[in-house]
Amino acid sequence: MAAGAGGTPGRTPTINNRRARYNYLVLDSYECGIMLAGSEVKSLREGRASLQDAYARVSDGEVWLHGMHVAPYPFARADLDPVRPRKLLLHHRQIGELERATMERGMTLVPLRLYFKDGRVKVELAVARGKRTYDKRHAIAERDAQRDVDRALKGQHD
Repeated sequence: MAAGAGGTPGRTPTINNRRARYNYLVLDSYECGIMLAGSEVKSLREGRASLQDAYARVSDGEVWLHGMHVAPYPFARADLDPVRPRKLLLHHRQIGELERATMERGMTLVPLRLYFKDGRVKVELAVARGKRTYDKRHAIAERDAQRDVDRALKGQHD
């Protein structure tokens, strides 16, 4: 089950790719639609999906999401591959921008989160550059230092 996914009634879950911001430096993000089967949407409403190993590619003027796992809906008739490539829906201009961005060395398309907006599934897709190991260590050190500062400030107020 993905982090941030919840099956609480009345609320639609948001499926987050928590490792994306740790492994990549996000430069730009786009909101795009995604083509899904009906049973996949029902699975997403239950929060049964993972973006952990997912990435996107531009090919033949279309953007495809690879590696996203959507657990099969138990009451579905059709038997779909849980990790099949899924087409992302963007404007031609945006697809051109993404294609140019990924031509640069070290740039990739990473899905940050899946969410519902007006009853439709949306994907937040980011143009990102992979972080090096020392960048990751620096981010961890900053986070730990901020946590220590917050703890110290909280201790003063008590």
